[in-house]
Amino acid sequence: MSEQVIASEQPAAGWRLKLGVAIFALSIISPIVGIPVVAALGLSATMTATLSGVFLASGEVFGILAVAVMGKPGFAYIKNRVFGFLKLYGPPKEVSRGRYTIGLVMFWVPILFGWVSLYFADQIPGFMEDPLPYAVGGGLVVLGGLFVLGGDFWDKLRSLFLHDARALIPEKPAAGGSAH
Repeated sequence: MSEQVIASEQPAAGWRLKLGVAIFALSIISPIVGIPVVAALGLSATMTATLSGVFLASGEVFGILAVAVMGKPGFAYIKNRVFGFLKLYGPPKEVSRGRYTIGLVMFWVPILFGWVSLYFADQIPGFMEDPLPYAVGGGLVVLGGLFVLGGDFWDKLRSLFLHDARALIPEKPAAGGSAH
């Protein structure tokens, strides 16, 4: 009985779902492949920026087109599969104090480096010649830090964007051992 319910909730892998997934993959691959290729062609800065913008915008357009082709049931199916995977392999809800501290360092150091590098770029080895490895490495460390921080941090981060969210800060115990 439960297999029938699960099967009825999942759309059949028809042509619309398959085409939508292909278009969605194209929306991801287009900027990732297109922008470096354009940069490697040695075109003028204006042409490189224009074509890179076209690849970036086309990725967004393909993403919207993919959702339109899949329809609401297909998009819900893909979304449930992705979030189901993330729940299985994503960060735990609560983490230890040590892991939380390491996660905060991983989260903030690349962000601070990005700000400081603007002022001291000429003093950072290799930064002026090729800043891309620094940018990619910093981005990966920030994302890794978010996973190290755990699920509670995601809730804290999300609450920054909710007007009605309230912080619940635990009180520190009194120094004498008894709270008045």
